[in-house]
Amino acid sequence: MPFVGELSALLTAFLWSGTSMVFTEATTRVGSIQVNITRMVLALVFLGVTIWLLGESYAMSAGQLYNLALSGIIGLVIGDSFLFRAFKDIGARISMLIMSLVPALTAAMGYVFLDESLKPLAIAGMIITIAGIAVVVLERQPAAASKYTVTPKGVLFALLGALGQATGLIFAKFAFNEAPLHGMVATAVRVAAAVVLFLPAAILLKWYRNPFRVYRRDPKALGFTTAGAVLGPYLGITFSLVAIAHTKVAIATTIMAMPPIIMLPLVWLVYRERLSMRAIGGAVIAVAGVALLFLR
Repeated sequence: MPFVGELSALLTAFLWSGTSMVFTEATTRVGSIQVNITRMVLALVFLGVTIWLLGESYAMSAGQLYNLALSGIIGLVIGDSFLFRAFKDIGARISMLIMSLVPALTAAMGYVFLDESLKPLAIAGMIITIAGIAVVVLERQPAAASKYTVTPKGVLFALLGALGQATGLIFAKFAFNEAPLHGMVATAVRVAAAVVLFLPAAILLKWYRNPFRVYRRDPKALGFTTAGAVLGPYLGITFSLVAIAHTKVAIATTIMAMPPIIMLPLVWLVYRERLSMRAIGGAVIAVAGVALLFLR
């Protein structure tokens, strides 16, 4: 099937658009680490059941296992923890703008570590897409319209989240380059490595509270976290790995940086926010950039 990688990346962007909204609500209620660990545990259960029903094998080389484990620890533990904290401090809007640096970071890493070079049309598509995203997200909002304040600390958290996600994808690409892997199996290994490392440490350091007690007090937080687990690590990460397995990481991550654009109709529908001509224009620019990536 043509454009498997690009289409998977686009589906990932839609999934992550929903993820960023529900996780912003969840982290505001119970905290970023609580949400991060709970969503990974839930996703691991969903993945395990699905892989068992599909009859897929976990067979892989030691090198693939090592690279996927590192990918999970760097991307899901370190990167996503910083990103969720950024959601809490500066909100999803600015956080996702900073996360649009991920394509540039992965392009540089892909060139150095994977020997992936990009054609001029692909580079143009990346630049146009990121420019359109920046136009949308940098639009000034009335002070009363946002409950978040942009702080240097929040921006730093988002930057560290972007670096963690880019590095995690490079290690995942190493695993896929070695031999074919089922996307859900690769995701399960990434998530399991993250849980094995993160959960005991968080309990020991008292960062992670008893989830039954926490979510009994706030059932809505459990609903948001569960929805985010399905949209994010269960489906979103799986399709992101399918994307990088079938196309270059820089192109996949550029398309996967589309959530700020996709979120425009969502915030219009959910929060009844009015869309300005600038936001619509930025969306058109970003979509044109993605079209170039498909036509390259």
